[in-house]
Amino acid sequence: MKPIVRNIGVLYPEAQLEAQRKRYKTAECGFAEYFGSLGEHRFFSAPGRTEICGNHTDHNNGKVFAASVDLDVIAVVEQTEDNIVTIKSEGFPEDKIDLSDLEIKEEEKNTSAALIRGVARGFRRNGHKIGGFRAYTTSTVMKGSGLSSSAAFEVLVGTVFSHLYNGGQVSPVKVAQISQFAENEYFGKPSGLMDQMACSVGGFVAIDFKDNDTPIIESVPCDFASYGHALCIVDAKGDHADLTGEYAAISHEMKAVAGYFDCETLRSIALADVMLNINGLREKVGDRAVLRAVHFFHENDRVERAVHALKNERFDDFLAAVKESGDSSFKYLQNIYPSSDVRSQCLSIALNVAENTLHRKGACRVHGGGFAGTIQAFVPFDALQQFKMNMEKIFGVGSCHVLTIRPVGGAEVLLGEVK
Repeated sequence: MKPIVRNIGVLYPEAQLEAQRKRYKTAECGFAEYFGSLGEHRFFSAPGRTEICGNHTDHNNGKVFAASVDLDVIAVVEQTEDNIVTIKSEGFPEDKIDLSDLEIKEEEKNTSAALIRGVARGFRRNGHKIGGFRAYTTSTVMKGSGLSSSAAFEVLVGTVFSHLYNGGQVSPVKVAQISQFAENEYFGKPSGLMDQMACSVGGFVAIDFKDNDTPIIESVPCDFASYGHALCIVDAKGDHADLTGEYAAISHEMKAVAGYFDCETLRSIALADVMLNINGLREKVGDRAVLRAVHFFHENDRVERAVHALKNERFDDFLAAVKESGDSSFKYLQNIYPSSDVRSQCLSIALNVAENTLHRKGACRVHGGGFAGTIQAFVPFDALQQFKMNMEKIFGVGSCHVLTIRPVGGAEVLLGEVK
């Protein structure tokens, strides 16, 4: 495979190019100021992602439909000979990892240092080379935005290792798998593989995780603008503190249903198995676990329907699948607000305002993990100004983000003119 190197004009909309070039140049200055000099260096980028359909299916070997977006984390990178990775992220303390020690550090759990160490360990255990570098990073993928800032950072680190020490030959799929390993084992978050895969592969991707080692990935060309709709992500400003247990319970409960049939994940059984044994399951694992399993099976079907609709240019059918996904997440998956704090229902408020503004047009749904975070909406152009105004009146200026889909995932970036 060819190393993934892209001119800057491929990564961002034309209207953003001047501002993006300035952003990269500002990052160069940040590197020089922080490290005291700037020698031979390279640029890298990894995007955030949006989940279009397939809410909480990946951790049970399900199907998802996702895409990379034009918000990203970028890095100015210098290779070093000291076997030390030093990363200074704008607005955050420096992380310094000695690559001679790649054991899990309990005190690093839930930190970016854990992600760096985990990615390095993942590269080495998969037979790839690693080595030292210094990097200065800036990000437009907001933490807690539901756009997977941690996955973007993991993929960025993996992309740097791939290009600096492996000739850019580590595939985007392998970078994603290594990134998930880092998040699960080193960071301590039991996430599925969707976030990392969408960030690493890029563009619209339908992914079947029946076999996590060799996922089936299909690119799905689409331009929402051609259908007169904008993709919006609304940050409902919820508090993400202490929600790890809520997220983890979804995977745990789904796998408990699978375990009733002596299987590891729901993908190994069928909806009919659940319905035929529903009384025994309710008694053994509880009603919520059963409902979450029901969501899983129907959500897999919705992914197929959404992808098929876009491939056949039936946008109304696509919107219908998106709406159904949101309804199922609310009623059956139950990840709209935390059960531990029923007073805090910011996503429910956001969905209500979105539905009232859209007047049965477009579509809206929870986005990503849920409980706090963001909603996603497909908004007709003629309603976009009102939609943005209504959302930002409640959740603050800048809370409604109008996104475009980025055609590539993690990449080395050239700042020259587009060829």
